[in-house]
Amino acid sequence: MIALASEEARHRPVSRINPMHPDDDLAISRTRRWLEHAVVGLNLCPFAKAVMAKGQVHFAVTGATGWDDLLAALEQEVDSLLASTPEQRDTSLLIAPLALPDFFEFNGFMGEAERLLARRELEGVLQLAHFHPQFEFAGADPDDIAHFTNRSPYPTLHLLRADSITRAVQAFPDASAIYNTNIATLRRMGPEGWARLSQEWA
Repeated sequence: MIALASEEARHRPVSRINPMHPDDDLAISRTRRWLEHAVVGLNLCPFAKAVMAKGQVHFAVTGATGWDDLLAALEQEVDSLLASTPEQRDTSLLIAPLALPDFFEFNGFMGEAERLLARRELEGVLQLAHFHPQFEFAGADPDDIAHFTNRSPYPTLHLLRADSITRAVQAFPDASAIYNTNIATLRRMGPEGWARLSQEWA
């Protein structure tokens, strides 16, 4: 699988929030390779290729372990993103290697994270997505390979600019088909194919 990030993107500055984890550089490296080989390489998100190539994806690592410190780290990353121009930083990934290894607890935390954006009156300004090593879509079989579209090396919060999403959707002819296309891609690969690919960020 071809990695599509530019050299500029590879050397983009990163930040560490509450640095407690001894392997911050590893967390960033693995997450970057996951983006390059899976998200961009498999075209799971057609909008990701451009911002990766332009070096507009920011990687931040937090040593947070629980809801309160993860929420504080998220708010700090919100402030950091808003203080940057879209050309400097279009989107941010907050990687939390030590936080909420149980996906269902992590999923529950997302309600609190969304309330943070609401309290800050940032609805319509920023959007929040999430990825997790044990991600599961509601109502799907636990063994369904579809879950892997959102399975990242570490629990990760993704902050996106709403304006950028709007422009990307307008430029993409059938954004509503992305989910079904991704599922078809993974089912063609099968578990063995995914396991081989995941060695790229193991």
